[in-house]
Amino acid sequence: MATPVDTAPQHGPRPLPLFLSMLRSETAGDPSRRACALAGLRAYQDAPRLPRAPLPQPVARDGRIALRDYGGTGRPVVVIPSLINPPFVLDLSPGNSLLRWLAGQGLRVLLVDWGTPGSADRAMDLGDHAQAAARLCATLGEPPLLVGYCLGGTIALATAGFVDVAGIALIATPWHFAGFGDATRATIADQWTMAQPTAERMGVVPMEFLQAMFWQLDPERTVNKYVAFANFDPASAKAQAFLALEDWANAGAPLPYAAGREMFDDLFDADLPGSGRWRVGSGIASVAHDLPMVEFVAQSDRIVPAASAIGLPDRRIVPAGHVGMIVGSRGRSVLWEPLARWLSDVPRIR
Repeated sequence: MATPVDTAPQHGPRPLPLFLSMLRSETAGDPSRRACALAGLRAYQDAPRLPRAPLPQPVARDGRIALRDYGGTGRPVVVIPSLINPPFVLDLSPGNSLLRWLAGQGLRVLLVDWGTPGSADRAMDLGDHAQAAARLCATLGEPPLLVGYCLGGTIALATAGFVDVAGIALIATPWHFAGFGDATRATIADQWTMAQPTAERMGVVPMEFLQAMFWQLDPERTVNKYVAFANFDPASAKAQAFLALEDWANAGAPLPYAAGREMFDDLFDADLPGSGRWRVGSGIASVAHDLPMVEFVAQSDRIVPAASAIGLPDRRIVPAGHVGMIVGSRGRSVLWEPLARWLSDVPRIR
């Protein structure tokens, strides 16, 4: 095992003041739970982290967006992550990397890295990101298979409208945003109403706002994670897995303003994709039923509920609701291996 390094984000979870306020509210009337949560928070901040492997070098770029090659000698598989949080959720650690594992299964694996947008990118909406991903795919010499994770799956479906692809696999991908439920969508709309004027002036939607929104979807679970961590051995594999995933969840670049506005107004509020009205480029984004497609849907996911999925004929239910289980090595039998088999079985086209 690699030697731990002291790179703990002492200010995390981010934004820390909001987390402390939520912790105080969630543990009101339960001093012992509050004390345990605070102990878990301190342990999280103080625990040494194992170093992560550096991201592979890009093989193509489109502005700030890079296509990183994870190796492998088979047919190209382009993995499209969400715009929210960093792409390394699929490459958390040497022993917990879906991307590196897939590269050893007879596939050439490439990752779209969205980079860090600034105010100059303010007008770049979701369709612009899909077209950039399509241009990167076009450099590969043959139609790739796409694997989209979370909002990256939604973008992958739009990407297929701009470039030939051999098939699409979706992991915890929302399409019917009405499936988030009226209460959740109303909460998201209220928070966006407060944040939108500032985001518009900045030209970006800060990651701190996005994180705060996710916390509000399930504040009890957010606090309970730290209650549980108080009892972990910081040097254990279980603790290191928690640290890697939680550091990922507390990291990330901002969204370009146009992409954030579209996500909140057109997807969450108006459900344009689910109602067949999402315009990307010059046309309506739709599900390409003439392509081989599969979706992996988490049974009890509270961030991307199963009701928001497309409902493809090839729909695989993952009996878990935790992102670490879905994409992490503990989910090998329910996601990694079935995904690799599906990608390998799709007929090759040129």
